[in-house]
Amino acid sequence: MEIYEEIVRLKNEGRQCAIATIVQSIGSSPQREGAKMLVRDDGSIMGTLGGGCIEAEVKQASLMAMKNGTPQTFPFELTEKHGGLVCGGKVLVYIEPVVSEPRLIILGAGHVGKTLSTVARFSGFHVTVTDDRDEYANRKNIPHAHDIIVRDFGNILEQIAVDGNTYIVIATRGHNHDLDALKSALGTEAGYIGLLGSRRKKALLFRTLRDEGFGDDAVNRVITPVGLPIGSVTPEEIAISIMAQIIQHRRMNAATGISHSSCSRLVKEDGAVQTASPSEG
Repeated sequence: MEIYEEIVRLKNEGRQCAIATIVQSIGSSPQREGAKMLVRDDGSIMGTLGGGCIEAEVKQASLMAMKNGTPQTFPFELTEKHGGLVCGGKVLVYIEPVVSEPRLIILGAGHVGKTLSTVARFSGFHVTVTDDRDEYANRKNIPHAHDIIVRDFGNILEQIAVDGNTYIVIATRGHNHDLDALKSALGTEAGYIGLLGSRRKKALLFRTLRDEGFGDDAVNRVITPVGLPIGSVTPEEIAISIMAQIIQHRRMNAATGISHSSCSRLVKEDGAVQTASPSEG
């Protein structure tokens, strides 16, 4: 129960973790099926899978699983010594990340922002909508957002926690507001910054950003026109194209697998050991 109580504590603090469980044990191993180890986002652990090579690699794999939000299986052939003896067994470890919902911050509560908040909420995102007009940024107009904030676009992100798992979409009502919102967004670690608008708007805003000292690395973080090119016209279609691009960005930037070191091998269902080919690594 201590591990599960720790998971609850970490979630309440807004932190991430992963739980690693031995789901298959063949032959001699220091721990049996069902053994669990919790890995926190700072790399500290609770519980044990037997120590040594297993725990060192499972910890690294767990940190990667937290980053991409995808469960992993991690097979081992136990060839090192445990307690003075070579175990010689094989185990399969299942790693399940316990991560917070991906976050979407929408700057602008107009037609597109309103519709996007609904699509994002039902796509599993924690949604924050901001605007400098309280007649737009309110629960009646934006019923599906988790959080609604009324504040100037230039300093709104100062009061919102933004990390690499945060997505920002700028859909304000004018050029000047877009510029303020862009400068604010570029001061964060957001993994995605999308701007609603035309290629002409892009050229004007990017020129202004460069004139104000923003380098190419910063400016190139901005995706505009935002959304996949599906010929969208209505606010609903535009919202779907934006959300599809965000999901694509999130999944394509997730790790696709784990490299296997000298102390781990693929374990077949029949218990045989199979090394990964280059194309599988």
